[in-house]
Amino acid sequence: MVGAEDVVRLASRRTFDSPLVMNVFRSVLVEAMVSTALPDWRWCSADYAPYDFERDDKVRLEVKQTALKQTWVSKSPSPPSWDIKPRTGIWRDGATWIPGVGRNADIYVLGLHPVVDQSADHRDPLQWLFYVLAASRLPDTQRLSASKANEISKPVSIGDLARQVEQTAKQFLRRGS
Repeated sequence: MVGAEDVVRLASRRTFDSPLVMNVFRSVLVEAMVSTALPDWRWCSADYAPYDFERDDKVRLEVKQTALKQTWVSKSPSPPSWDIKPRTGIWRDGATWIPGVGRNADIYVLGLHPVVDQSADHRDPLQWLFYVLAASRLPDTQRLSASKANEISKPVSIGDLARQVEQTAKQFLRRGS
């Protein structure tokens, strides 16, 4: 008899055992990368979760991602951007809607996969750049372009992500907001 573990193993091999540029799986891959870089953070994302990671001191972190290369082919990549619009509420435990306008995380990690040639592989953490931004530094817009993100913060590699997140968390905690 085939069990759930067998199905997961087969689906994982089929999906992740070769180079990947599918945006449908990209978010979980980037969250897994962030999880490995931030072992002191609890990965708590789920369907309609208000944020993706939380630390014991209740600092919350949201991960967003974008990539220049997509499975759908276009003549030139569209300019990268991330959805940062303030939300109108949260789902508590996935069942109860609690209204309230604002951003639900204190820190945003914006992943950018800039590789567009044949070597592009969204599974590879070394191909990603990460912008780490305090929510208080985000502009009051629905989307944030990579050029605007560059004005606020310089991107870091996966190897420098923990240091940059910790630095941003300390600034957030010092402000007490």
